[in-house]
Amino acid sequence: MAGAMAVLGSSILALLLAGYLAQQYLPPPKPKVIGVDLGTTYCSVGVFQPGTGKVEVIADQVGRKSLPSVVSFTDGAILVGYDAQEMGDTNPLNTVYDAKRFIGKSFTPEELRDESSRYQFKVLYNNGNAEFSISVNESFHVTPEYIGSRLLLELKKMAEDYVGMPVSKAVISVPADFDERQRNHTVKAAQLAGLDILRVINEPTAAAMAYGLHKVDVFNVLVVDLGGGTLDVSLLNKQGGMFLTRAMAGNNQLGGQDFNQRLLKYLFNRVYQRFGTLPSNKRDVHHLRQAVEAAKLNLTLTDLALIRVPLSLPDPRQPGEAARDSRGGEAEGSNQVVFEETVTRDLFEELNRDLFEKILDPVKEVLSHGHLDRYEVDEIVLVGGSTRIPRIRQVIREFFGKEPNTSVDPDLAVVIGVAIQAGIMGGSWPLQVSALEIPNRHLRKTNFN
Repeated sequence: MAGAMAVLGSSILALLLAGYLAQQYLPPPKPKVIGVDLGTTYCSVGVFQPGTGKVEVIADQVGRKSLPSVVSFTDGAILVGYDAQEMGDTNPLNTVYDAKRFIGKSFTPEELRDESSRYQFKVLYNNGNAEFSISVNESFHVTPEYIGSRLLLELKKMAEDYVGMPVSKAVISVPADFDERQRNHTVKAAQLAGLDILRVINEPTAAAMAYGLHKVDVFNVLVVDLGGGTLDVSLLNKQGGMFLTRAMAGNNQLGGQDFNQRLLKYLFNRVYQRFGTLPSNKRDVHHLRQAVEAAKLNLTLTDLALIRVPLSLPDPRQPGEAARDSRGGEAEGSNQVVFEETVTRDLFEELNRDLFEKILDPVKEVLSHGHLDRYEVDEIVLVGGSTRIPRIRQVIREFFGKEPNTSVDPDLAVVIGVAIQAGIMGGSWPLQVSALEIPNRHLRKTNFN
C-alpha cells in the first residue's frame, strides 16, 4: 500500500513538473476563445494570451483597435467600420449605425417612430421589431442582427488574422439592462457571423474586471460608461468573486455625438458670419464633422485646437438654393475658401456645459436607488471614450470628492474585461479569478432628457 502511494505521489509530482516546464519552455498555445465588445458606436475584439496573462486588443491593418459600428450598403459592396463611416454623409440612406439600439427590442409603432426620427436611414416597423430599409439597385430590408453580424464578421477576421487559425468561440458583452430577448438576439447576430457564444457578460462587470476589481478588496463599484451616443451608469456590489448589479440609470441620447453637434453648430455659425452663407454640399459637411471630432480629441490633451477646412461654399449672390452637383461636390457659382478657426477648451466646455452637468443625473439616481451615499462608493470606474474629456472627469471628481479610476484605456476597458473572461472560458493559464454575475431582475433604467 505504501509503495502504491509512493508511485502515485511520484506520478503527480511528475505531472506538475511537466506542466511547469511546459509553461516555462514550450511556446504558449493559441487563444481558443475571443472576447468581443459589440458597442453602440464602436466595437472591438481581444484575446487573453496564455502564459503571459496579458490581454491583446487586436488592431486592424493600420493599428486602430476600435471599429466604428457602421455598415454601409453600396453598389456591389457592403462596407464595414471606417470605410462605412466615410459614407455617412454621401450615402446616408444606406448607411446604418446605432443598430444596437434596436437589436432584440420590442416596439410599438409610436415608440419606433420616436426612436427612428433622428436617423437619416429608414427604420421600418415589422410586427414589433425594427428593420432597416436599404435601396441599392433594388430595395430590401435588413435586421439589426444582420448589421451586428457584419460587424462581428469583420472582428472575427481580424482575430483570425492575428492568431493565424480559424476562430469559432467567443464571449460577448451586452449592456446590463438588456433583457433576455435582447441578449438572445445579440447571440443570434454572433451565430450569423459563425461564432459560438460561450458566455454573455454585462458591460459594467467586464469593465470592473479590466480594472482588476474582481481580485481586490472593494465592495461598492460605480461604473460610468459614456460613449459616442449613450450614457450608462451602473452600481455594482462585489462579494468575493461575484458581482451584483444593484442599480442602473442612463441617458440614451447623451454622448460624444451630442458634444460634437454643439461644436459643429458653432462652426456653422462662424462660417455664416465670415462668408455670408452656410456649408451645404455633403463633402463640406463631412469634412467639418471630421474636423470637429479631431478637435474634440485634441482638446482632451491641449487647451487649443486649430480647425482648417477647405470649403466649396455657394456664392451668397446666387438666388435660391445653393448650387451643387448630384455628388455633393462643387458646382458652378461656388466660392472656394479655406475656413480656419481656433477652438479653445474653455469654449468647448461652455458650449456643452449643460450636457456635462446632465451626467450627474443618472449618477444620483443609481445612488438613490441603491440606498448609498456618494462617499460610500469604493471605486469609480470610467468607461467610454467621452470620459476622457477633462471637464467630465472634473464634474465626477468634484461630486464624489475623490479621483475616478482612469488606469485603463476607457475605449478598451469593456473588451479587455471580456477577453479576460474569454481566457477563463478557454482554460488559459495563468488562471484568473472568474467574476460571476448575480442575476437581478428588479432593476430600473431612467432616461434623462
